[in-house]
Amino acid sequence: MEKRNKKVGIIGLGYVGLPLALRTMEKGYDVIGIDLDETKIKKIKAGKSPFLEEFIEKRINLLEKFPVFSEFKNLKKVDILIICVPTPIDKSYYPNLKPLQGAIQSIIKNLKKGQLIIIESTINPGVCEEFLEPMFAKKGFIEGKDYFLAHCPERIDPGNKEWNVSNIPRVVGSMSKKGLQIAKDFYETIIEGEIKAMKSIRAAEAVKVVENSFRDVNIAFVNELAQSFDQMSIDIKDVIDGAATKPFAFLAHYPSRGVGGHCIPVDPYYLIEEAKRKGFDHEFLRTARKINNYMPVYTVKILQNLLNDIEKPLKKTRVGVLGLSYKANIDDLRESPAFKIIEELKKRNAEVITFDPYVKDKSTVKSLEKLLEKSEALVLVTNHQDFLNKEDLFKKFKIKAIVDGVNCLDKEKIKKAGIRYHGIGSF
Repeated sequence: MEKRNKKVGIIGLGYVGLPLALRTMEKGYDVIGIDLDETKIKKIKAGKSPFLEEFIEKRINLLEKFPVFSEFKNLKKVDILIICVPTPIDKSYYPNLKPLQGAIQSIIKNLKKGQLIIIESTINPGVCEEFLEPMFAKKGFIEGKDYFLAHCPERIDPGNKEWNVSNIPRVVGSMSKKGLQIAKDFYETIIEGEIKAMKSIRAAEAVKVVENSFRDVNIAFVNELAQSFDQMSIDIKDVIDGAATKPFAFLAHYPSRGVGGHCIPVDPYYLIEEAKRKGFDHEFLRTARKINNYMPVYTVKILQNLLNDIEKPLKKTRVGVLGLSYKANIDDLRESPAFKIIEELKKRNAEVITFDPYVKDKSTVKSLEKLLEKSEALVLVTNHQDFLNKEDLFKKFKIKAIVDGVNCLDKEKIKKAGIRYHGIGSF
């Protein structure tokens, strides 16, 4: 391993920052980490990952060698500083930049001359130039002289066994040519994929929100089709699989119980709100968000219809929710549609039982069998491996109806067992 002569600091040790820190250490850099969560810091110091991620587990031996702090004073010794703090939305879907603002304020107090500051947190176009740079200028620091400001939007897919922080291509932009070159040179030493230099920092900011808005719009399209095709008795999955046989000009997306994760349900709002501030209304994006936000409600409506068919009210029915995380085989709960589904079930006075093998501390029972024992109907939210090929168990515990929120179960076997089945646009 080649030893690098620059010291790197990572602020925010979550799903983005911690894998990035370990990768940077792996490539020979001296790295320190900053996070305000003392519980997370304690786990890292003990050599344990604060969340489930295979990329980290394979490099678990590096955790004990990774110096982590909750104070920012150590930043004065850092040459390259990477900010990976969350940029969430509030209950009104408005972007919340307070974590980023707090990190920048702490950096300014501990700024080292010539420091390269890279924002990996997702932000809307214009944040670096209109919001962050003025914070430095107010304290007398000039970008391109006293420090360099760059943006390299994070790209990470928790649980993906092929693509991770070490090989996903990246884009980078900066407010100055020198800053751009330093940032590009740095990423080329730690990432095997292409590093594309953008023409402006604003363009780099736009890349991430466009990527995830693209996915959101396409998912909204098939979610709307699923609702439409339900009325026409057309199986949406069959149609999409058919359309996907076309070798060009079609990219298959599939409907589900709603969109989760920190990116797709959040990033479009950053573009929507910034455009609104500049006088443009992203009507298309707003519509996509409305459709996808409605899917947990639609999922519960499907269950209600299934129960109505057997003359059973949803009220007081014991409903088992399979999965809490937003994605299969990980413990990531960020923006998971499970919680909206649970909320909607409770609004309709159903009795809710939950189990997730990856999030047992937030489950109401300790095993799948215990959930099935207590349940009359099921909503599958997460396609964990533990829930697949369990049709015989569903029959054994006399489940009456199943809503397959990810269209992943063997529906023919379920129906053969005498259980009412409906997926999202699949039946």
